[in-house]
Amino acid sequence: MTTWTPQDDLGAAEQRADVRVRSLIDLSELDDARRVFDTVWPSLTGSTQIQPNLLRAQIHAGGYASAAYRDGEPIGAAFAFAGRHHKDGWHTHLHSHMAAVVEPYRDQHIGAALKMHQRVWALEREIDTIVWTFDPLVRRNAVLNLIKLGVDVEGFEVNFYGAMDDGINSGDPTDRLFAWWRLESPRAKAALRGDVARIDVAAEQTAGRDVREIALPEDIVALRSTEPDAAAQWRLTLREELTRALVEGFTIVGVSTAGGYVLERAS
Repeated sequence: MTTWTPQDDLGAAEQRADVRVRSLIDLSELDDARRVFDTVWPSLTGSTQIQPNLLRAQIHAGGYASAAYRDGEPIGAAFAFAGRHHKDGWHTHLHSHMAAVVEPYRDQHIGAALKMHQRVWALEREIDTIVWTFDPLVRRNAVLNLIKLGVDVEGFEVNFYGAMDDGINSGDPTDRLFAWWRLESPRAKAALRGDVARIDVAAEQTAGRDVREIALPEDIVALRSTEPDAAAQWRLTLREELTRALVEGFTIVGVSTAGGYVLERAS
């Protein structure tokens, strides 16, 4: 009987996204990732998102960089470095700092392919946890993280990065949730099998679970362009609702059938 491996998950993800993901090491390769990042997050001052020498140093010191290619062109990229956290002793995790897909190619499963490659890379180096931040207002990221990858959401920080000058984040507070992807956890394995579904909140409440839903806009990125005041109000409303729920002991456990966050309070 053939055993399914993380490499098989990567191969299936690449086929579904019609890309090939590979690690980047030398400066010419790393420039592919930098160009993707600068395309997705164009600086208002004309600077680059990450200097090539810093990126090269991080990779030389044991960090991670990759790009997703279609027809030889880089259309997505990811960058990560080793981090440390303390829980029953010190443990090493991979902190995924940047991951991006160029606009015409979004919603084509390329982000999932990048994560599958990152997962293989981490497991080959005996790293069992990958951590990253994500904007809580971006529904597509919530779906990828919670349903397709099976992350645990642990922590919420208001304006975590401070002011940023790129074309996406400029003028918008950088509130962030923290995703902890425990690669060998039952939840992560269930997600990779496709066994994590959206949650019917009303049905779960009827069944006695202490759950609530926090709504999300359908597409906050588009809303920022067309109705910036409405987008800003979504930011404040979500911040208030998340903060209140977390103080009351709720934890984000999934995505609802309506596309919002589902939170549960343990009894």
